[in-house]
Amino acid sequence: MRALASSASFSVGRSRQALLGALDDLLQPAAFKDYGPNGLQVEGRAEVQKLVTGVTASLALIDAAIEAGADAVLVHHGLFWRGQDGRVTGWMKQRLSRLLVHDINLYAYHLPLDAHPTLGNNAQLARVLGIELLPVEQGRFGEQSLGFLGRIPPSTIEGLAEQVQAVLGRPVTLVAEPGHVVQRIGLCTGGAQGYFEAAIAAGADLFITGEISEPQAHYARECGVAYLACGHHASERYGVQAIGDFVANQLGLVHEFIDIPNPA
Repeated sequence: MRALASSASFSVGRSRQALLGALDDLLQPAAFKDYGPNGLQVEGRAEVQKLVTGVTASLALIDAAIEAGADAVLVHHGLFWRGQDGRVTGWMKQRLSRLLVHDINLYAYHLPLDAHPTLGNNAQLARVLGIELLPVEQGRFGEQSLGFLGRIPPSTIEGLAEQVQAVLGRPVTLVAEPGHVVQRIGLCTGGAQGYFEAAIAAGADLFITGEISEPQAHYARECGVAYLACGHHASERYGVQAIGDFVANQLGLVHEFIDIPNPA
């Protein structure tokens, strides 16, 4: 799926450093303790006219960005993570070589992109699901305040799960008592199953995230708080699009989001 998100002229363009500055100003990466480097991960050409965004810097996304004529790629999941082997072989060589040969810049922002209060993954997933977020001072939980709290009109969990499935276009995993009514929602996209206990402590009736691990099913049953896993990739498609739109409009770039389907 491809969506042309900005019709700005190709003739405008901005520098690699201007795009980095705009992203850093917006996402404030220095405020986070993260699992890998945020910002410019692979340096490409100095002038940027077209920005492609996607969830993960996979080979498929990089190849699609090359075909689309991208000067820069912005992703949530970059190439480099703490504890990696460090050798440029196999899949890493393939991805890096494509970027370097085609002189494409790769920007990646992980936790900062989750956490942005209006454009980030959590805020944008809440928007598409119709969840009204609480103000920042009373609407955050978990490590580095990455969990968001929101509310919906009182709803049965089965009806809400059907709605989430329809909006995201994929099956969900639900652990809840039949007929459970939810109104106060804890939300943290991606692999945030470890935030479930903090969401319970924050008074959530339901926790929505991307993944579920074995312990969370027991916590949900024993604490009476519903748990809904809607897919790591599916829950994190919206923030990078919103960020891409914002900086493209700010700098006068062309922006295209490219979705590489992922069942996880």
